[in-house]
Amino acid sequence: MTSRPGSSERCIIRPGAYACALGLLFAILSIAPLRAEDSSRPDQYDLLARGTKLVQEDRLDEAVLVFEQVPAPEPGEDAGVFVRAHMDAAKILFSKEDFKGSERLCREVLSVLPDNIDAKNLLSQVEVAKTPEWIRFLKDMKTFFPTLVKATSMTLILVFITMAVSPIGGFFIALGRISRHRVVSSVFWFYIWIFRGTPLLLQLFFIYYGLPSLGITFDPFTAAVLGLGLNYSAYLAEIMRGAIESIDAGQMEAAKAIGMTYWQAMRRIIVPQTYKRLVPPVGNEFIALIKDTALVSTIAMVELMRAANQIFSATFNVYILAQAAIIYLILTSIFTVSFRRLEDRLGVYENR
Repeated sequence: MTSRPGSSERCIIRPGAYACALGLLFAILSIAPLRAEDSSRPDQYDLLARGTKLVQEDRLDEAVLVFEQVPAPEPGEDAGVFVRAHMDAAKILFSKEDFKGSERLCREVLSVLPDNIDAKNLLSQVEVAKTPEWIRFLKDMKTFFPTLVKATSMTLILVFITMAVSPIGGFFIALGRISRHRVVSSVFWFYIWIFRGTPLLLQLFFIYYGLPSLGITFDPFTAAVLGLGLNYSAYLAEIMRGAIESIDAGQMEAAKAIGMTYWQAMRRIIVPQTYKRLVPPVGNEFIALIKDTALVSTIAMVELMRAANQIFSATFNVYILAQAAIIYLILTSIFTVSFRRLEDRLGVYENR
């Protein structure tokens, strides 16, 4: 039987066709897992957008969960989205005082970008926040206390100068206030009225900032001494006037009867009897003076309060203010005990 021409050629499959089919099948099988893997990898941009939206809605716990799902970058892939998402989550956890979680996320960022500044700074803040409060206080005291003590010397200088000047000024103002000459008494009454009736801060401002417009200029230290001296002289004048007038008038008459002048009677008889009565109110004024020196910081005087405020403004560390308060308490305690002992000593004969 004779076969039809061409029938055998249609039934023959060439070996090259088998090779092409097998190669195509192998390529499909090798690419399919990669596509499946890519499809299973979450979209980092979508996660970042979702987490940011949750933060804006104040759903912070959910935002942290979404940010943590952002996968780590592949080798050669940009790590910007991963770093931003994890740092946002770390900051949220830090604000919620979850320091372990914040530290973990910071270290994950540093494992990808070892030189990331934000992660290093936040990690250092976490370490500080984990430190016990009393250890932080002692560390801050070791760091800043010497600076505050140095500034305290200026506070003490102002206090001692005012303590030396204001009693002398207050004594003469008190004598002028009790003078029988109406004009003299009125002048000193007006002085006392002005300086006791206006705030010390206003007086310092007027001396340092106001007088230059009149052609009178003082440096901060001189303006501080002048303002404190004038103010406390007015207060001490009234205290001394009350103490002098509390002495029985018959003692002045007796002194004049034995030939003493007015000034001799005041110096030898009247004024010495006022010491015991002057110590408590004068001591209170000088204790208040220690605290009032803080006001001179407003006219560029670098004393204790200004130094503490400068450090606090730079660090926002509330322990600095606590250290300044401790120094003020120490100073006022020393002055309180000193004036108490002086009062007991002056009144030793009256207490028998």
